[in-house]
Amino acid sequence: MYEPEAFARAHGEPPARGVLRSCPEDFAVDELPLVEPGGEGEHVLLHIRKRDTNTDWLARQLARFAGVRPVDVGYAGLKDRRAVTTQWFSVRLAGRPEPDWNALALAGVAVLEHGRHHRKLQRGALRGNRFTLTVRSLAGERDAIDARLRAIAERGVPNYFGEQRFGRGGANLDEAAAMLVEGRRVRDRHRRGLYLSAARAWLFNQVLAARVTAGTWDRAVAGDVMMLDGRRSHFRLDEADPSIAARLAQFDIHPSGPLWGAGERPVGVEALAIEDAALAGWEPWCQGLVKAGLKQERRALRLRVADLTWTYPEPDTLRLSFALTAGAYATAVLREIVRREV
Repeated sequence: MYEPEAFARAHGEPPARGVLRSCPEDFAVDELPLVEPGGEGEHVLLHIRKRDTNTDWLARQLARFAGVRPVDVGYAGLKDRRAVTTQWFSVRLAGRPEPDWNALALAGVAVLEHGRHHRKLQRGALRGNRFTLTVRSLAGERDAIDARLRAIAERGVPNYFGEQRFGRGGANLDEAAAMLVEGRRVRDRHRRGLYLSAARAWLFNQVLAARVTAGTWDRAVAGDVMMLDGRRSHFRLDEADPSIAARLAQFDIHPSGPLWGAGERPVGVEALAIEDAALAGWEPWCQGLVKAGLKQERRALRLRVADLTWTYPEPDTLRLSFALTAGAYATAVLREIVRREV
């Protein structure tokens, strides 16, 4: 039932096959922060490099090391476990003595820098992430791969939620269905949040896939809600506007799709009809999300792949570097390039 790879691709069949994550170093992610230490405050900001380490697990270890509650540790975003990543954490000390961060003895974890700050890091408080990805055992015509990468740099890719959101084998979606449709109660707040997020993401991907199939994922239709690049600000396009095409070409704005919840969708008639058709049959999920207390939000349908560069260190190896906005998935880029084995 849940096959993320079945979602329509915007640029056609991938021109290459290859192996990803043969080791954590093949998937490197560097967080682009919104804030840096200000020098004062009851919180400590920690810039940490981690290898093959779960973000939430590391946050709990930081709380234990500092002698504070887990809720006193913050981070801006989850990072892949099977990877080498750098990201910021905050630890609220509130009068407690600051520990020696150099004595944090966790395998694969290193504190790169630290400093005081006034506020806890909140989820989503980052500019984005820079990725350096290595594809090994590469098979495909280099000219075709280069052409695909140039097309991606020029047009972007569909802003799909990645399979990480859905759990191994779609397990989070199975749990979401049990909770939203069958009425199963989930008392653990963290798990409940995971399942609700997975359900919203799956419904968004349904709408996006329909727009990709129709060829309108990167252009406006009447009634679209347009989102500013990298921001939540949006406006509705009620009538033809000659400036819209130019702004789309410059990646200044993107059409958007629904993150389901209570409230009226702000889209006009044509865009509304597209969304309703894409979500036909998923009404119980939509109703369940409303009952769960979520509110209608929007997410850009298109993803700008910034500063995209690539090299071939070996004849059968491709190395990619690019930056994405917060909340975007590198797998949305890779699926347009490589049929992959993980």
